[in-house]
Amino acid sequence: MVFEKVKNILAAQFDVDEDSITMETDILEDLEADSLDVMDLMMTLGDEFDMQVDESEIENITTVGALVNFIEANS
Repeated sequence: MVFEKVKNILAAQFDVDEDSITMETDILEDLEADSLDVMDLMMTLGDEFDMQVDESEIENITTVGALVNFIEANS
């Protein structure tokens, strides 16, 4: 369920096909996200999943799988 929501948000924000996003998708390389994109994404996910995201934790989240695991552990 979390993965499906994350895929939907990523597809909309980065204008990519939702089916191309897997747990192994690299947010910076595969989705070509820059630091501003990542901050915007974290704010969107924070609102969607009602959680706070500390900036120091963002640096460790590089793949969609890591993002899903982070959300599941913190929401």
